[in-house]
Amino acid sequence: MEENDDIQLVERAQAGDREAFKELVERYQRKVYGICYGMLKEQEASLDVSQEVFLKVYRYLEKFNKQSSFYTWIYRITVNMCIDHIRKHRRVQKVEYDDHLSHDGGESEGNEHIQASQLGIHPDRVYGRKELRKKMLEALETLNEKHRTILIMREVDGLSYEEIAEVLDISKGTVMSRLFHARRYFQDALQDYLDGELHVS
Repeated sequence: MEENDDIQLVERAQAGDREAFKELVERYQRKVYGICYGMLKEQEASLDVSQEVFLKVYRYLEKFNKQSSFYTWIYRITVNMCIDHIRKHRRVQKVEYDDHLSHDGGESEGNEHIQASQLGIHPDRVYGRKELRKKMLEALETLNEKHRTILIMREVDGLSYEEIAEVLDISKGTVMSRLFHARRYFQDALQDYLDGELHVS
């Protein structure tokens, strides 16, 4: 129902209805900011990029293909603008990994946050969960762009393989492979902390 409402609002906005565009902004501004903050980890930068996203959406609204999901379209714009921001303003440790190795493809649905248990870490078996969360965020920063992005898209925003493939313009198989490696390297980045301080049994 919301997707149909989106299309109606887009059509009205394309016809010059500013109230319709304002409603689209109100509907998606929290989601867009959440995506930005998940990738940038900085409030000011996330607010700036969020505003730039909606400026770009307004500028290119006429080119939106109504056969597609508006959410997927705005998500793609947001991710790409976040990546551009990271490339321009940050120096993130990058290590290139091979995404074409075999993987198990195991998956569960409905993630709203990074779930430690899905990444092979069991918070119920460790102490200092606030410290664990801090270390998880630090570990996330060690991943290269493509692995960090896909981990956030799946574990934080809960996008399906199909949605991720559409946003990133890659195959579903590449999504599965890239996500497998992102999770593995994320675990590796946390391993010293888990072994050395939390003594996971």
